[in-house]
Amino acid sequence: MKLYYMNFGCKVNSYELEAIRQRAKSLGHSEAANISDADAVIINSCAVTSQAGRKCKNAAKSARLNNPGCCIALIGCFSQAFKDKVSELNYIDIILGSKNKLSVFDLIDKFTKSKQRQISVEDFGLSDRFEKMSIEKSGSKTRAELKIEDGCDMYCSYCIIPYARGHIRSKRIEDIRTEAKALASSGHKEIVLTGINLCCYGKDLKSLTLSDAVRAVNDTDGIERIRLSSLEPELITDTEIDKLKSCEKLCGHFHLSLQSGCDKTLMAMNRRYTSAQYATIVNKLRESFENAAITTDVMVGFPGETDEDFITSLEFVNKIGFAAVHVFPYSKREGTVAAKSIGQVSAQVKKKRAQIMRDTAQCLNKKFLKTQLGTLQKVIFERECEPEYHFGHTDNYTKVKVLRKKPENKLHKKSFYVRIVDIKEDYCLGEIEDKAFASLTEEM
Repeated sequence: MKLYYMNFGCKVNSYELEAIRQRAKSLGHSEAANISDADAVIINSCAVTSQAGRKCKNAAKSARLNNPGCCIALIGCFSQAFKDKVSELNYIDIILGSKNKLSVFDLIDKFTKSKQRQISVEDFGLSDRFEKMSIEKSGSKTRAELKIEDGCDMYCSYCIIPYARGHIRSKRIEDIRTEAKALASSGHKEIVLTGINLCCYGKDLKSLTLSDAVRAVNDTDGIERIRLSSLEPELITDTEIDKLKSCEKLCGHFHLSLQSGCDKTLMAMNRRYTSAQYATIVNKLRESFENAAITTDVMVGFPGETDEDFITSLEFVNKIGFAAVHVFPYSKREGTVAAKSIGQVSAQVKKKRAQIMRDTAQCLNKKFLKTQLGTLQKVIFERECEPEYHFGHTDNYTKVKVLRKKPENKLHKKSFYVRIVDIKEDYCLGEIEDKAFASLTEEM
């Protein structure tokens, strides 16, 4: 069959769709160039916001209009969290939840033969195990994701994800090693460990923590860097930081989810830390990892957030001095506690607060980039850009562009030491100071 894929949502979803793609290829299916040419369309859905859900529904509706005779499968978080609502959408042929995503091919086969609608949305249980899923490569990219954890038991008051993803489940260490080795063999230099609640890795396995997973990848030949996706601060202990520090390939870039710098708001969100505890963790990370970049997510306009609460949060963000901040206004999510809370903030106020927070974030990013001036940092180059430049990232995820002195120089997936000489809007300019590069240039 010819399959067309659409993905919505997070890095975990991106990883899972790539695993589905690779399984499809092993089963003999091919990839359609467009929807109108497809026998089946697989839409990997997201439920994190109401807008995300609408986008998934609209994508399915558009696919039906563009290819009336194809099989349309809506899989993942939106199907899992809102099964009844999705079941009402008669233009969808297959409804599959977040559990056993690789079974989508069996469901497509059943639908093709019977023309009977297929619905498979199983509830999650405490005895569930990590779905055996892996990838061998991630296109021609330098960086590849490796999913090691699924599920969340935190139940923040604004979040639907525990209902869409179930309880915590962790990939076995031996499977992490095998997958990391395969990715290294495919030429990937950098691995991003990802999960729904990454810091919870190992809670369902005997005496394992996130640092054990990092160590497994750290010991893989061919891998030069390891990154961690979003981290929950309350789960990062001093002991765990010390263990992570011992993994020399782990990058000094930590995306530490904040949500709010106001303790009152954090409590209403059912977050498990205070602003003071968060600051302590940031200080420990900065002490342990030289030139570390701390990035975060901040929500504005949470129900009950007053002007004073917002100012408190803004001041805390300034105090921490993040390298980058992803700012987003609170979005009411059906099925969560916060959606029923009193004190909902108007769209106009949320928009205003978001802009103020983004302006602050932009200033902080500039300040951080200035601290990189004059430093010598290793850059793995990912692509050529704007014809005359090479583009890559440093260890702490600073974007760097380097002028191509010779058009024929190809630095894709190569790493060199670069001196940061200037800063632009959201990136730095650098000059390569690596003897290996000089040798390469002479050869070319």
